[in-house]
Amino acid sequence: MPRWIGKALLFCMGMGIAGIMIQEMASWMQQNVEATEAWESIAVLWEEDALGETTEIREEEEGDGMEEKNQDGNKEEKGTEIRRIALTFDDGPHPAYTEELLDGLKERGVRASFFVLGEHAKLHPDIIKRMQEEGHLIGNHTYSHLQLKDCNWEEYREELIKTNQVIREITGEEVVYIRPPYGCWDKSFEEELNMFPVLWSVDSRDWCTSNGAEVVRRVVKDTQEGDIILMHDYYDSTVTAALQVVDELQAQGYTFVTVEEILFD
Repeated sequence: MPRWIGKALLFCMGMGIAGIMIQEMASWMQQNVEATEAWESIAVLWEEDALGETTEIREEEEGDGMEEKNQDGNKEEKGTEIRRIALTFDDGPHPAYTEELLDGLKERGVRASFFVLGEHAKLHPDIIKRMQEEGHLIGNHTYSHLQLKDCNWEEYREELIKTNQVIREITGEEVVYIRPPYGCWDKSFEEELNMFPVLWSVDSRDWCTSNGAEVVRRVVKDTQEGDIILMHDYYDSTVTAALQVVDELQAQGYTFVTVEEILFD
């Protein structure tokens, strides 16, 4: 075979192999371009999904400050500390005013603490029972609103025991808390009778005025977190004032609880 024919054959074979290699390289490059585009699309989807997830989380976090109502019907804000105060009433129960007050408290989902006189509780056991059923605390305020003095220690003790018996016969429960009239108290009763005295930090002075608006202004102005408010469910004007106090202080974010939650929580 002539030498030039051999060279021609080798040249053709080389060109064929080069063509195949060029086709393979083109195919490989096309596949890489498509893969790159696919990965870019996936990355975009991931980014969009991540953004959407972040948005949802942010919306949930922003919702943490939304206002809710607790089991007592008082307004609270999620994620914020509850500001508790206690509303207390002395001298009842009154056959008309206490019932009206209980209606208003029930409507507002508020529990209060009632320190009753034994002689009034004996006359109106149905009201005492209602207090218990609606979750209010019932305490002792002596039998006849007797003020403790040096000369009547034994009489005072007997009034506490007698009132406890009256309340226990109605509710079936022991009485733990005592609101001593005028704040006069002897600590020896605490151990002997297993009773705990409850005084007050905000005095509405509702007993010395029939001006309900004045009572409301005084209470709302003076009340702070942890306060125990003193009122009396034995006056018509007190009922209106007390319910307005509840409305205004709830609007300020306060939660009404019984005195034991203030004293021991």
